[in-house]
Amino acid sequence: MTDQPHILLVDDERDIRDPLAAFLDKNGVRVTKADTAAVAREIVAVHAIDLVLLDIMMPGEDGLSLARWLRATSEIPVILLTAKTEELDRIVGLEIGADDYVTKPFSPRELLARIKAVLRRTQGGGAGEVRAPDAQGFGFGGWILRTGERELVDGEGVAVPLSTGEYNLLHAFVTHPRRVLTRDQLLDLSAGRELAAFERSIDNHISRLRRKVEADPADPKLIKTIWGGGYMLAAEVRRI
Repeated sequence: MTDQPHILLVDDERDIRDPLAAFLDKNGVRVTKADTAAVAREIVAVHAIDLVLLDIMMPGEDGLSLARWLRATSEIPVILLTAKTEELDRIVGLEIGADDYVTKPFSPRELLARIKAVLRRTQGGGAGEVRAPDAQGFGFGGWILRTGERELVDGEGVAVPLSTGEYNLLHAFVTHPRRVLTRDQLLDLSAGRELAAFERSIDNHISRLRRKVEADPADPKLIKTIWGGGYMLAAEVRRI
């Protein structure tokens, strides 16, 4: 892990995608590439992404549809890559929550400056932290994880203290319920670049979380071990 921002570049044109990714990499930006919206969704689900560079015009699901999904499910900032003829699409993109746009053909240096400016405006929490923008918390198994206060409360409203690592790990679970997450995925989703929050292993954090949320930590019903796979939050999650 490094302190580099992790950018997802979504563009179906290899002649644009590969040189741009190489330029950003040389300038201190970690880049993961996707050539379709479907691939981009899979990447966002398992990686801590700090910002998405998104081409509007793509075959299949277009960039505007993917931007709507990103805004509905996360607070990951989005910069649209558009052609000069796509003025209406740019306006729609900004209306649905894109943070900026750059018109093709563009200067890579200008784009890098836009990326840095958007990250300065938007980064306040953990790297690539996926959150529900209109939700104050997530309810699961009789518990509520309050994202504003970054605290866990029981059914009677009594707060249970969480370390930064425990909060980030639990947040990864409630934003990916009933999905098997490997240890590497949990590190990426919950720690991002902030390894200091994970001085101990994922397994130790899971054990500590179970002591706080499980009726019987020795027989966990909420955070289950999937042998050979990782861990899964088995409870239904609702946004509050």
